[in-house]
Amino acid sequence: MLNSQHVAIKRLKAKSQRNTMANTNDWLNFEHLAEDKVREGLKPPSMYKVILNNDDYTPMEFVIDVVQKFFSYDVERATQLMLKVHYHGKAICGVFTAEVAETKAAQVNNYARENHHPLLCTLEKA
Repeated sequence: MLNSQHVAIKRLKAKSQRNTMANTNDWLNFEHLAEDKVREGLKPPSMYKVILNNDDYTPMEFVIDVVQKFFSYDVERATQLMLKVHYHGKAICGVFTAEVAETKAAQVNNYARENHHPLLCTLEKA
């Protein structure tokens, strides 16, 4: 629960306790509503794997370049990931929120097309 909501609830409780009317406590009790709203609003975002798929035409050097450029891997890690794509058919480049994953996949696919390579980047729910 957010700190400001805690403060507001405590103030309402203190005010209702000072009130001498018995029914006041019933209609001023908003605590359960505040907790429900907070619980609903704090769901973690959906996460997606960004996956590079192997093909028979894209040069290995281009795959390394893509992994470095769009996923900030160093040369050694990018080479390891490229080899995993090459030998296993695909590899996970990272796990991101939906918006970030979609953006990265689109950037990789556009960059590959601009450079006339059939490299394909896809998403899977994590």
